[in-house]
Amino acid sequence: MQAWYLIHSKPQRERVAHKNLVRQGFEAYLPLLRNRRRIAGRYQARIEPMFPRYLFVHLDDANDDWGPIRSTIGVSHLVRFGHRAARVPDALVAALREREDTDGVQVLPEQGLVLGDRVRIVAGPMAGYEAVLQARNGAARVIVLLDIAERAASVTLREDDLEPVAPRWRLDSVRPAGSHSGR
Repeated sequence: MQAWYLIHSKPQRERVAHKNLVRQGFEAYLPLLRNRRRIAGRYQARIEPMFPRYLFVHLDDANDDWGPIRSTIGVSHLVRFGHRAARVPDALVAALREREDTDGVQVLPEQGLVLGDRVRIVAGPMAGYEAVLQARNGAARVIVLLDIAERAASVTLREDDLEPVAPRWRLDSVRPAGSHSGR
């Protein structure tokens, strides 16, 4: 019976592991995500693995030869719990694939900043500062309240130049309907 299993890659080698697994004839899946990273003092959009150091491989536990996986370039190991390989629910992989755009990158639910949210400014001269979303000013502009030199100051910025301080999406947000976390 075929199922999805979890692969742990070497640090920053998820794409290499994926490419080499596919080259060997395995069906592998590496979910990608658009992210903003600060590089050399500037924020840049990057496409990165959604789950750093992890990817999925579809295997038949009765017929596939799993041996080559261990020595695949980029792969650290097949994740195991005791003596059993870690199975990933088909519904999880299907849900991830359904949320991809035409480039194969995850389209996450809109974060929808709400008044009062703590935000980080990611572009412009105030990049790196944290603030509180105070009001919307139309045309994708917002007013944030900054604490500068122990004084509150309102500043108008583009909403695209903000990110929530604590992202709201989590892995468990892709659980199929009817499943629960067991908590």
